[in-house]
Amino acid sequence: MGDAKLIRVAPVDRKTADAAVKRWHYSGKVVNNSQLHLGVWMGGELLGAMQFGPSLDKRKLQGLVEGTPWNGFIELNRMAFSDKLPRNSESRAIAVAMRMFLTLAPHIQWVVSFADGAQCGDGAIYRASGFALTGINRNTSCWSDGATVVSRTSMTKGPAIAATNGAASTDAIRAAGFRPIAGFMLRYVYFVDPTARGRLTVPVLPFSAIDAAGARMYRGAKILRAVTSTPPGAPERVGGATPTTALQP
Repeated sequence: MGDAKLIRVAPVDRKTADAAVKRWHYSGKVVNNSQLHLGVWMGGELLGAMQFGPSLDKRKLQGLVEGTPWNGFIELNRMAFSDKLPRNSESRAIAVAMRMFLTLAPHIQWVVSFADGAQCGDGAIYRASGFALTGINRNTSCWSDGATVVSRTSMTKGPAIAATNGAASTDAIRAAGFRPIAGFMLRYVYFVDPTARGRLTVPVLPFSAIDAAGARMYRGAKILRAVTSTPPGAPERVGGATPTTALQP
């Protein structure tokens, strides 16, 4: 399989990164507002990509870290890797990318990303890469009619869904046969600037909170631990502000 220390991470053009995401990301979709694209190579072959850009709702997230400038944080929108890469390549690539911010974008103080615990996984890669878990929320972002999965924020005026002010109402979406996919969205933050951690305005959650919420998932499969479901009366949300769509599906 090779050694993850031998992978190479370097900027690539958008077209190359988009092609990698469409090939290897579970959603098969790119995020149009991504701004920084990093390719991951092994033995001269491109086998992965990471795309970073502004969050869909920056105003809600900016306050996660007190004193953050408008351009002081960025979201890891997409991370897509081939199975041909050796074990630990994901965490290795993230570690290299975080160091690259010091020279490529020194104004970035922290990076936020969301693990899709409704369709993909609970963020084991982020935990292995030094991210702090700052939120566990029931999924309200990804909806399905049993055949098609769509982002809540992408549902706009169409033949099947009535819209108000350009965005479909929840009632209209439900009337069209869509329901939120059962599961959770988990928010992770990496502090490029170590001093930013001391300005975090929400608690850092222990990783055991994932089990307590019944939010474990790996490669699209639920993982049952000692706590297999959310206890009756458990809060809908743990750990602060409502997140943006997980990795902006």
